[in-house]
Amino acid sequence: MPRFAANLSLLFTECAPLDRFKAARAAGFQGCELLFPYDHAAADLAQAAEAAALPVVLINTPGGNWAGGERGVAAIPGCEARFRDEFDQALAMAGALGAGLLHVLAGLAEGAAARATYVDNLRWAAARAAASNPALRLTIEPINGHDMPGYFLQDFAEAQASLAEIAAPNLGLQFDAYHAQRITGDARAAWDNLDKMPLHVQVAGVPGRHEPQSGDIDFPAFFTQLDTGGYAGWVSGEYHPKRSTTEGLGWLREASRS
Repeated sequence: MPRFAANLSLLFTECAPLDRFKAARAAGFQGCELLFPYDHAAADLAQAAEAAALPVVLINTPGGNWAGGERGVAAIPGCEARFRDEFDQALAMAGALGAGLLHVLAGLAEGAAARATYVDNLRWAAARAAASNPALRLTIEPINGHDMPGYFLQDFAEAQASLAEIAAPNLGLQFDAYHAQRITGDARAAWDNLDKMPLHVQVAGVPGRHEPQSGDIDFPAFFTQLDTGGYAGWVSGEYHPKRSTTEGLGWLREASRS
């Protein structure tokens, strides 16, 4: 079975942020991801992760004014300078936390100019990361338009076309089974139709984005599909628990026994 990570921005919110690392480790997770760690001192987060023996595997680039509707800026024409500044901030944070993956948020945009901006910014970011932190890999993720209207990258074909055009060895796909199900209607078929193996996987149940244990996706079959296909990366629970996090971890215990 895959290695499982916990998204500590959504899970274990019953605990204070720095206490979530130990809670996740005690629950059986082997790693963690953080959506936006920028409100905390990197040293404090790194110390908490090390004390819990729970590596940080992925963070996002800054999302901007999330409450105000921003979702990153990589595809927004005219925001190139801001993107570069925020990407450097993310590079520093990823390095301080020892994160091996950095998800680049595209933002709300559309059209040919947005695509050109997106490709140019990703090409620059891949080169920047390679020079600054050769071990770091960048990801892009299609996000469904129902949950995030107006997000630039809503299609797997477009994501794969952009990756092929840029052709950077440290840039790859992030596959969220929840978004894949909402986008295509069949997350497992979407996985089989990919050109290259993704760098990172996230899971949540459809509908509702709760625990990955019921609904439209057969998760035991999906986890087996990852194994038989040779996926060796992390699988992160990125969902909203129905009740407390620990009450809903039957899926993790079942997967760990398989």
